[in-house]
Amino acid sequence: MNRNRFARPTQSKSIINVLDDIFNSSLSDFVRQDFSFNKPSVNIIENKDDFQIQLAAPGLNKEDFKIKVDKDQLIVKAEIEDKTESTKENFRRREFNFNSFSRSFHLTDKINSDSISADYKDGILTIKLEKREEAKEKAPRTIEIL
Repeated sequence: MNRNRFARPTQSKSIINVLDDIFNSSLSDFVRQDFSFNKPSVNIIENKDDFQIQLAAPGLNKEDFKIKVDKDQLIVKAEIEDKTESTKENFRRREFNFNSFSRSFHLTDKINSDSISADYKDGILTIKLEKREEAKEKAPRTIEIL
């Protein structure tokens, strides 16, 4: 004997409930993904005399970044606090948004950690890591045989 189970029908939502769900939800609720600022994209460029690390972080100020060297690690952090407040007659809305990221890079013995510099322009944080003198490429030379 087969037993069939039937689920009870669910109560349908009214148009007001559907609109309420839409306007009280964020985009991340619909796509099941949080769109917070995670880790920026990074380019690492090796030049003759230095390395450059470029982080794509548009919309920030240079004051938002904290860069430090701890032993053989270069640590780049940013913390962003965004407050929005709007007040109208009989209506007040406040929103707070906190985003942050942290990236760390291993510094090899080729890097002179005392001469690291950084610049933030057009949404790109560029960190310049100078090579030690002994790590720089030297021009080929001919050795005379005696």
